[in-house]
Amino acid sequence: MAGTEDRVFDGDLIRASLFNPDADRLFVTFRQRVNDPGTFSGASPVHSFIRHNHAHLHLQSRHNDWYINADTLEIAKVLRNLTSRYRRVSAIGFSMGGYAALRFSKPLRLRQLVAVSPQFTISPRLLPGDARYRDCADGFDDALGSLDATARRSLQGVILCDPFKRLDVVNAEMIQTVFPKLRICRLGGGGHPASRVLRQGGHFGELQTLLLSDEVDPARVIALHRTSRRESDHYWSHIAKVAARRQRPELAEFAAERADRLVAVAQAGRNPPDAS
Repeated sequence: MAGTEDRVFDGDLIRASLFNPDADRLFVTFRQRVNDPGTFSGASPVHSFIRHNHAHLHLQSRHNDWYINADTLEIAKVLRNLTSRYRRVSAIGFSMGGYAALRFSKPLRLRQLVAVSPQFTISPRLLPGDARYRDCADGFDDALGSLDATARRSLQGVILCDPFKRLDVVNAEMIQTVFPKLRICRLGGGGHPASRVLRQGGHFGELQTLLLSDEVDPARVIALHRTSRRESDHYWSHIAKVAARRQRPELAEFAAERADRLVAVAQAGRNPPDAS
């Protein structure tokens, strides 16, 4: 049954769950960094892909270790065998999950990817200027975690990043040197991960369904972001801060007022007046 979980890998540190296994195409997702690591989460299918004749594979790492651990090589073998039955494999991953999609791109036989604010590495030796994940990098194996050594270089798709998040742009550009067919989409004010505005605008589902096509169109992703930002208080709050730093007081005031109005509208929607 489509909604029944098939535990295809159940290691101490990595788990993989498969849904609707008899479909002819595969969609892959990954758990991103979590606030309370140490346990696995419940897995459930992405029904929008199940309805379009996709199997769904969900991977998760027990800890925030970027999937680089004692199970890494074994899960790669399982993925290599598993994905041979599917004619097309696509994926989406956020931050740590985006890195995992890149790291396992070859055994997954990954063809299309939406990577949202992924990392090239968390190694302090290889990228000393990015200290954001030092709490997770203890024991990170540079060789086992090397994207250059494990890349499926024909992988196509997009890397989403917020151009105001300098380190996310640095990582995206480093990734593109290894995966030359991935195109960078700069989504201003998107945050980390860079899909926050898309979620607020109600267009995240459309981002996912771009993977149902043969090619993810960067222009379409950017258009979805531009549509979403009109009604995103997160976007306008960010623009207000940037404008203030750049000494553009009129824009800062306009953006701050727009953000406040959107927050008020959202709060009113959550707390409608009592009609009694």
